[in-house]
Amino acid sequence: MSVNNREIEAKTISISKGMSLNSVINLLHENNLIVNKNVLKAKILIRGLASKVPTGTFLIEGKVSDAILIDSIFNKGPIKLKLTIPEGTSAKKIFESINLLLKTDHRFNNLFTKKNILNKYNISGSSLEGYLYPNTYFFFNDTSPADIVDTLVSQFWIEFDQKLLNRANELGLSVHEVVTLASIIEGEAMLDSERSTISSVYHNRLKINMKLQADPTIQYIIEGPPKTLSTRDLRIKSPYNTYQNYGLPPGPINNPGIQSIKAALYPLETDYLFFVAQGDGSHKFTTNERDHEAAKRVYKINKRKNK
Repeated sequence: MSVNNREIEAKTISISKGMSLNSVINLLHENNLIVNKNVLKAKILIRGLASKVPTGTFLIEGKVSDAILIDSIFNKGPIKLKLTIPEGTSAKKIFESINLLLKTDHRFNNLFTKKNILNKYNISGSSLEGYLYPNTYFFFNDTSPADIVDTLVSQFWIEFDQKLLNRANELGLSVHEVVTLASIIEGEAMLDSERSTISSVYHNRLKINMKLQADPTIQYIIEGPPKTLSTRDLRIKSPYNTYQNYGLPPGPINNPGIQSIKAALYPLETDYLFFVAQGDGSHKFTTNERDHEAAKRVYKINKRKNK
């Protein structure tokens, strides 16, 4: 069993060592998980559990019956596994984290690209890349890798709600195209305030059939950690190479968070076609190649000064 950190689905309750039964019941009531404190206490007393209050963090699957609530706390025991996935993490790294968490050596190939799995989750791409939603999750010790993947993908569809689906339709974009663009934005953006501006650059380029020339798509096809790209790297033959191919790549290059997804759907209205990093996480945005080359020269000068 698992839980993400959205309270609408479930809650985690922490019971400290030495807490009395009354304190636990008050905690459950404060979190809107029970209606009548006296009734719950009576049921716990009847079961002979009053002196067996456990400690730890417990999963409560939303507003459930008193019987299920008691079972979750007194029988199932506390959650012991926590998985945190940062925005922009690749599927490969997520699978490594799952194996590390569970102390397993699971092979995710079948889950990652199997057609029936993709159909099950209504994914039109060729893999789960982009749909493993980054968040903090809690799991029980006996959770399987497949259950964890199911939780991550299910959370994606909770986040990509009907409002966002409607917006994608307005733009004439499929969910897969939105997630693909969002993953590129995630790979570029260091500042939340710039996401929608970066998105505008890519939207503007797509409108005039201009190559995206997005560095993160090159990083995706190169083994190893991110590096300064060379001219040779930009010539790599790959459908993901947006320096060589027009339009979006075949699929996402990482698993973007909701802010990048929203940025892909709600780009700022600009005339920008270029941007270059400033070395401090921000970017200089320009509308033409001449100004773009000037911005690149300024960046190189500042970089040399700061060495």
